[in-house]
Amino acid sequence: MLRGLKESFLVALLAFVLLLPLAGVHTGEVVGSMALEWRWADTAIAAALILLGRAGLAALAAGALPVVFAAGLMAGTGALFITWPTAFLRCAAVAGGYALALRALLIWLEKHPVHLAGLLPPLITTAKRRLTNFNTLGAFLFAFVIVMPFLPFSSRYLLDVGIMVMTYIVLAWGLNITVGFAGLLDLGYAGFYAIGAYGYALLAQYAGLGFWSALPLVAVIAVVTALLLGIPVLRLRGDYFAVVTLGFGEITRLVLINWTSLTHGPNGISGIPRPALFNLEFARQATEGMRPFHEWLGVEFSPVQRVMFLYYVILLIAVIVGYVVVRLRHLPIGCAWEAFREDEIACASLGIDRPRIKLAAYMLSAMIAAIAGAFFATRQGFVSPESFTFNESATILAIVILGGIGHPVGIALAALFIVGMPELFRGLDQYRMLAFGAGMVIIMVWRPGGLASTRQPIAKLGAGAQETP
Repeated sequence: MLRGLKESFLVALLAFVLLLPLAGVHTGEVVGSMALEWRWADTAIAAALILLGRAGLAALAAGALPVVFAAGLMAGTGALFITWPTAFLRCAAVAGGYALALRALLIWLEKHPVHLAGLLPPLITTAKRRLTNFNTLGAFLFAFVIVMPFLPFSSRYLLDVGIMVMTYIVLAWGLNITVGFAGLLDLGYAGFYAIGAYGYALLAQYAGLGFWSALPLVAVIAVVTALLLGIPVLRLRGDYFAVVTLGFGEITRLVLINWTSLTHGPNGISGIPRPALFNLEFARQATEGMRPFHEWLGVEFSPVQRVMFLYYVILLIAVIVGYVVVRLRHLPIGCAWEAFREDEIACASLGIDRPRIKLAAYMLSAMIAAIAGAFFATRQGFVSPESFTFNESATILAIVILGGIGHPVGIALAALFIVGMPELFRGLDQYRMLAFGAGMVIIMVWRPGGLASTRQPIAKLGAGAQETP
């Protein structure tokens, strides 16, 4: 116990030194210049919270479960009524106290299984089984997504966040074909995302096409681009392939910046038309030959109607893409991708055409990215090269890895965390990214292989083995 307290003090001291330049300095405005404001109290309080948290973990290791449970419960409840310098410190104190109390309770339940009149299994075992059942969790998540726009707490802001999250889910499912199924590290995925967005914007500007008529053409453009790039590039392996795809993404962005006569350069393209529902437009006044949706429905006009329509459009795209991705894994080409990912040499010895298999994964992934890019353009009404930097590719790849490579439900949950959490915690101001990073560290410690790291292979060999669902 004494050794644990010493380690807790050293960790808190190190945290104070590291937090001081990161979170302890704030820029303030004075007349005609800028000044630095040192937040010594905030940094000291944060270090003290870390010290108490580490001491609580040391007490848990020593077996003082009732003391830790009571102390954590009292600390978390008391932090709600104490005046704190910032909202982030309040959230950290409340979450830390309740987390210690919950941890102590779970450890006690593991040592003393709870039975209710002998009719129910141990409580902790049931909870773990429910939490790891990703199929059930995915069904509840899908049902919630469908009815979310009509719930009492729904708002335009939540709808916008939901649209953004589902856009990244579609992108991550597309990249999952290349990275998760075929085992190819693609670092230039934002290039095809940009091709889809600019493809629709240019088709709408120069050819006068709408969203639904331009969507197949955008998909074809991306597939052809992936074919032309993939024929020479997919002969490379490992890091060489990753470097080339990274270069493709950056080259695409530079072309969009410098080809000003076509793409308008850094200024981007504005006035991109919104999608319509047959001949109904979600606007106060419709264009010639169209009819306003609110007049057809007999209600007053509201801008939320267009947002709700975009929400269900991206939901439809996500459902179709998710179904295709899941079914592809159970087709022969999905078995070939998994065999190629596990052992490329053994795959070649079975007579599988490796370049063709890799090219199919690359083209399908590019098509899905282009569809998501076209939706992004019609949702924003404006596109510019700044929206398709390497950070986009890195974010999508992080979603795939954090969710569990090859698992669609885990990837959807990871997208909800990576994209939705910074938006929902925007009120924490500059501390929201610190909270986001801490959340990612906790998840990777808890589930090193991703949120859904228990994915089963497509088929098993042996007596009585059957295809896994």
